Amino acid sequence: MRRLWTVLVLIAVLLFCLGPVLWILSTSLKSPGLVSRRPPSLLPDLYWDSYRMVLQERGFLRSMGNSLLVSSVTTLFTVAIGVLAAYPLSRMSGRWRGPALGLVLAASMFPQVSIAGAVYRMLMSLGLLNTFPGLILPYTGLMLPLAIWMLTSFFRRLPPELEEAAVMDGCGPWTTVWRVFAPVAAPAVLTTAILVFIYAWNEFFFALLIMTNPVMQTVPVAIAKFPGQYRVPWSELSAAAIVAVLPLVAMVLLLQRRIVSGLSSGTTR
Repeated sequence: MRRLWTVLVLIAVLLFCLGPVLWILSTSLKSPGLVSRRPPSLLPDLYWDSYRMVLQERGFLRSMGNSLLVSSVTTLFTVAIGVLAAYPLSRMSGRWRGPALGLVLAASMFPQVSIAGAVYRMLMSLGLLNTFPGLILPYTGLMLPLAIWMLTSFFRRLPPELEEAAVMDGCGPWTTVWRVFAPVAAPAVLTTAILVFIYAWNEFFFALLIMTNPVMQTVPVAIAKFPGQYRVPWSELSAAAIVAVLPLVAMVLLLQRRIVSGLSSGTTR
C-alpha cells in the first residue's frame, strides 16, 4: 500500500511538471478555430501550419541562429574564465577562501533591473548596442559567479598530490590548469557549460533591452513579439516554444548522466 501511494505521488508530480509542456504541445498542433473553442479541447487536430509559419515566414530560424551563437560564445568565455578563477580560489587558505567566494557570489545577488541602466549606458558608449558582443559581455558577467562557485567546489576535492606531480614534471601554473585540472574536472566543467548555455539561451531581459534590431533578436525576444495588434496567435506561439526548447531537451537527454555526475561531484567528498 505504501508503495502504491509513492507511485501515485510520483505520477501526480510528473503530471504537474509535464502538464504545461503537454498543453503547449497540444496547442501547437491545433488550428486557430480549435484553440478558441470553449470549452477547450484537449486533443489537437494535427494542424501543422503553425510550425510552417514559425520556421518559414516568421524568420524564427534566424533568431535561433542568433541564440546559438550568443549562447555558445558566452559558454566558452564563461567556462574558460571560470576555470582560471576557480583554480587559485580552490588553493587559497581556509581563512581567505570563504570571504573570496562570498564576494564572488555577492556579485550575482543584484537584480538585473538594478544594473540595467548602467549596462545599457556602458554598451551605448562603446557602440555595442545591437551587436553580439554587446549581449555576450553581460551574459558572461552574470554567469561567472555561478561558474566560479561550481568549479571551485570541485577543484577543492582534487588531491594536492596531483598538482605536486604536475610541478615535478615541469608543468607551470597555466599547463597545470589546462592539462591536468581541466581534464580531471571534465564532469564539473561540462555541467557548468550546460547551465551557462541554458541560461544564455533562455535569457530575455537583456536581450530585449540590447537587441532592438529585429535581425539581431534572440529566440525569447522573437517569441515575445509574435502577438499581433488584434489577436494572439496561440498556435504559433506554442509551436515556437516547442521548437525553441527542442535543442535544450536533446542536449540534456544526451548528457544527463554527466550533468548528475557534475552536480554531485562538488558536494560529495
